[in-house]
Amino acid sequence: MLSSIHPFGERSRNNRYALTVLAYVIGSVVGGALSGAAFGAIGSAAVSVIGPATTPILVMGGIVAAAGIMFDMGVGGLRLPTLHRQVNEDWLTTYRSWVYGAGWGFQLGFGLMTIVPSASIYTMFVLIVLNGSIVGGIIVGSFFGLARSSMIFTMARVDSPERLRSAHRTLQRRRVGGHRAALGGLGAASLILAGGALWP
Repeated sequence: MLSSIHPFGERSRNNRYALTVLAYVIGSVVGGALSGAAFGAIGSAAVSVIGPATTPILVMGGIVAAAGIMFDMGVGGLRLPTLHRQVNEDWLTTYRSWVYGAGWGFQLGFGLMTIVPSASIYTMFVLIVLNGSIVGGIIVGSFFGLARSSMIFTMARVDSPERLRSAHRTLQRRRVGGHRAALGGLGAASLILAGGALWP
């Protein structure tokens, strides 16, 4: 999808790149906020029934984060469960730029409508549920959507076929770094949550 939204591609479709990007970012933030609110509502409902329980919640969060590391590393042949779906690139020739920009952004920002590349996304949603706050879910989800949409700016200087090929090579190189960053984030979350549970 990132290979489709860049100045060179938008110019070839007689679209304004800035408008497409703006729609994409807004859509991604809205998608993240909506999914965050939904999982926050689930957690809020659970808390109202069973009541707050800080230590068990921290323990559960730490276990989920640790399990995420195992899935991302493929320990014991574990494979991350996910949809095998990407955004529909036919939208490029069917709808206006702001429509496919906002639509794609929403789907990716929501987090669960397309392929889930890392267990860190599932972990985030579980932690939102455990937090039990709709407002907290909206805030976390919005930041997730904003962070996910920021990847589109890696293509901001693609204004020719040569730069497009170069950008593709750069993205391929960064995949390994992104995977390591996700593992690092899961590891940090697991340690922090475990530490919080053990703190007297």
